Amino acid sequence: MAEVGAHLTAASAGEERPSVFEAVAQDSLMAAVKPALQHLVKVLAESNPARYGFLWRWFDEIYVLLDLLLQQHYLARCSASFSENFYSMKRIPMGNGRQRPLATAGLPKRHHWKSLLLLVLVPYLKGKLEKLVSSLREEDEYSIHPPSSSWKRFYRAFLAAYPYVNMTWEGWFLIQQLCYILGKAEHHSPLLKLAGVRLVRLTAEDIQALEKKWAESTSSQTHSFTSRVQSALRRALGAVAVSLSTGLSVSVFFLQFLDWWYSSENQETIKSLTALPTPPPPVHLDHEPSSAVLPSLKSACPLCRKVRVNATALATSGFVFCYRCAHGFVKAHQRCPVTGYATELQHLVKLYSPES
Repeated sequence: MAEVGAHLTAASAGEERPSVFEAVAQDSLMAAVKPALQHLVKVLAESNPARYGFLWRWFDEIYVLLDLLLQQHYLARCSASFSENFYSMKRIPMGNGRQRPLATAGLPKRHHWKSLLLLVLVPYLKGKLEKLVSSLREEDEYSIHPPSSSWKRFYRAFLAAYPYVNMTWEGWFLIQQLCYILGKAEHHSPLLKLAGVRLVRLTAEDIQALEKKWAESTSSQTHSFTSRVQSALRRALGAVAVSLSTGLSVSVFFLQFLDWWYSSENQETIKSLTALPTPPPPVHLDHEPSSAVLPSLKSACPLCRKVRVNATALATSGFVFCYRCAHGFVKAHQRCPVTGYATELQHLVKLYSPES
């Protein structure tokens, strides 16, 4: 009987344990959102630097505040981060045995704050460190410090050690994921182990409890002034978090597409897809009496056959005429004399030679 019970426990644990694909997918979700949002902010800042420039300058800080609000909302209501809840997962404390608290119960305070700091602070500090290393490398290339100065030696030592530190960090995550795949670890990420929690799938009871909690929060009413103010503040913060989460849920695939579209390795493909086709050679309308044939002399006007005076090009075709000839012909026929392309008077471009 004990052996049968052990087998049943292992089977239930295997059913609630997310696959490595689900775990890695929820990790990559937020990793793809930030670059896409960064590109949108960059476009806004370039279109109107005076109004939106501060968003680009303080993007990391604004993003970490929004991320903090979003993750706090989901950890408090669903015992999971935004991406974990998106993939129907929750966090439970380690060492609970067979006890599985509902997602609405929330995490213990110690696990809650450790999870929040590791979710928000670690990616922020890692991004800042990468920017620091990039700026130090540029400064090292154009540094005015003498080669024997202490700052120069510190920069070079730090830059030389950083790739190994980063390789150790990434290797730690890779080894943890391999152990998770082989069933030797309960966490796919070291950050979960540091927070003292592990991921499990949401059960039907969890989903029902979440829906019930949401219905109660929208229908509950309070009467005292203090409780009303507190409830209004909570609802305001909750509304901001819900709007952020709803917007991210709807646009997450669009943001991932933007991240892929503007990735550096995809630029060659984009250029090949968006490159304009080579324009065809000029079509001479010899069958029309009003069409012009190119003269053999390159400095001659195709209309009057004389050396060009006040050389003027047509923006639609690129051919050059005398200003008087081009102006009169375009005004009368609304097309290029050589190619027949539709042309208006605003397409006449005056050319100036260096000697003039």
